[in-house]
Amino acid sequence: MLYNEFSLPNGLRIIHEPTSSKVAYCGLAINAGTRDELSDEKGMAHFVEHLIFKGTTKRKAWHILNRMENVGGDLDAYTNKEETVVYAAFLSEHLERAVELLADIVFHSTFPKQEIEKETDVIFDEIESYKDSPSELIYDEFEGMLFRNHPLGENVLGDPEQLRTFTPEKALAFTRRLYQPGNMILFVQGNFNFKKIVRLAEKYLTVIPAMKVENKRLPPSIYIPEKSVVDKGTHQAHVIIGRRSYSAHERKRIALCLLNNVLGGPGMNSRLNVILRERHGLVYNVESNLSSYTDTGVFSIYFGTDNKDIDACLNLVRAELNRMRELKFTSLQLIAAKKQLIGQIGVGSDNNENNALDMSKIYLHYNKYETAESVFKRVEMLTSDDLLTVANEMFDESSLSVLIYK
Repeated sequence: MLYNEFSLPNGLRIIHEPTSSKVAYCGLAINAGTRDELSDEKGMAHFVEHLIFKGTTKRKAWHILNRMENVGGDLDAYTNKEETVVYAAFLSEHLERAVELLADIVFHSTFPKQEIEKETDVIFDEIESYKDSPSELIYDEFEGMLFRNHPLGENVLGDPEQLRTFTPEKALAFTRRLYQPGNMILFVQGNFNFKKIVRLAEKYLTVIPAMKVENKRLPPSIYIPEKSVVDKGTHQAHVIIGRRSYSAHERKRIALCLLNNVLGGPGMNSRLNVILRERHGLVYNVESNLSSYTDTGVFSIYFGTDNKDIDACLNLVRAELNRMRELKFTSLQLIAAKKQLIGQIGVGSDNNENNALDMSKIYLHYNKYETAESVFKRVEMLTSDDLLTVANEMFDESSLSVLIYK
């Protein structure tokens, strides 16, 4: 599907994907995440994401929450390592309401002190809840291993001790440094004339002056594999094995995506699920995952098992990784793997909200949008030799790190 794009004089970029749905999505994606925090700002990106809903120069928290709710819409946001996204879902007749509200909370938040005190307690509860889920916590700690002493290794939720020191002035300093038009995009998905979107953007967003953003992201240091065993006192052991992988710019990432899907993707017929669960009954859940950043990435395999079965599971995982390094996909295996991945991408692309958020992330960082159809073509072009090359680069046992909770 074609998309429309435009840039305002202050540097803010606009992307619009037309749809026939009556439901639309609109948001501001900001190139500011956990890796952009200073040493005394751990958790600030996520903290600010919470607080922008708590008051602006012309609205109190109650008015912000009700602005979209009163017309049946939703207002939401999320923060990760490299971006913060604030967006709304609504019936298409309410586009102007959404654009005006998003402009207000992103550019005119005041971070009231009394709201900071309340929201800090909310974030503390979020952190404690997260700590109670070792199957989630282990992913963050694993990235901490892979990117030791680097911002990419920091937890998005932040450091509780530093959270207590955050003030309105510190939050404003963070947003003034990073929440600038040239460091974000306006994304819209819905049944609109693009001229209307541009007109609304000019009305509500050109008043924000252009300002240069001084934000140089440091590349990660040299990767050194390591193993760590942590006593969590859990009934079940949780294990991750993996390594740094390709960035979102890397051409070989598509081949790794296909290998990942065959190895431990969502299908019940993934190799690791068949081996560890169906054949040996050692796990309830096993999966492999890919995360791509602008200059690096993470490949990981997770499983939960009894403490006595950790070594058996690791040996089976390593054996399968070695098999993928040594044996080429046959033509039939390659066709089947491509068909499954293309089908999964196609089914996933039927979710308009996910599509809008994916579009925002891709366009924010790469100034282009890759549709599902273009991904299909890249998958179809893969050869067995491509997969073997990537498997040998990524699955070498000597390059893998291991983190165990037991």
